[in-house]
Amino acid sequence: MKKKKAPEQHNDFEDAFIREIDEELKNEKLKRIWDKYGLFIILFVAAAVTAAVSFETFKAWQDKRNQEFSNTYAYALNLQNQGRYAEAMEVLDKLEKSGKEVYANIAEIQKANVLVEQNKIEEAIAVLEKVSKAENFNPQMQQIAIIKLASYKLDYAPSQEIQEMLEPLVKENGVWTNIAKELLAMLAVRDNDFDRAKTLYQEISVAANTPETLKARAQDMLNVIDEAQKKQ
Repeated sequence: MKKKKAPEQHNDFEDAFIREIDEELKNEKLKRIWDKYGLFIILFVAAAVTAAVSFETFKAWQDKRNQEFSNTYAYALNLQNQGRYAEAMEVLDKLEKSGKEVYANIAEIQKANVLVEQNKIEEAIAVLEKVSKAENFNPQMQQIAIIKLASYKLDYAPSQEIQEMLEPLVKENGVWTNIAKELLAMLAVRDNDFDRAKTLYQEISVAANTPETLKARAQDMLNVIDEAQKKQ
């Protein structure tokens, strides 16, 4: 996975993405939406989830007693950003074994991010699968792991497997509900169930707690599907 872009770069990518889809719809049928753009959207969602586990979010959990652990995590991220992956993994391993629940949990998820940056997708998935099934994992951190796991497996895993991962987050109506719905909508697109996809995108676009960027993505996809269906 590529490293996070600056916000203005994300906007440029999104604008270019939508322009290219509009052009493609002149000649392509609806089935091509998933084939050509599914992976782009999966990676975009995964990047958004990764941002939720950023250092700034992480600092909200810390207090003065945990400053050392916070600094260790920041050091690991710095190594990762420099491409010094082996060293970053060593630091995260130590943090994971520290005994501090939240720090150990987030270190384990961050290890999956490091593996993905090295294109070691299967190893990253193995880490996230272990986390998603762990009984003693921080619930909020576990939900992040589930979202990331679903995004990585969305392109090939059986529909039922993805649904079983994400439906509990949808029913919970919590912070990850709309991201889970977005992934389920992409799953519906993958499976050519465009009515289901539209229903989910509509729910996302009108939900009061949906971030504006996510609302915009949902509305963009609704427009794409509507235009494509008219051309069939």
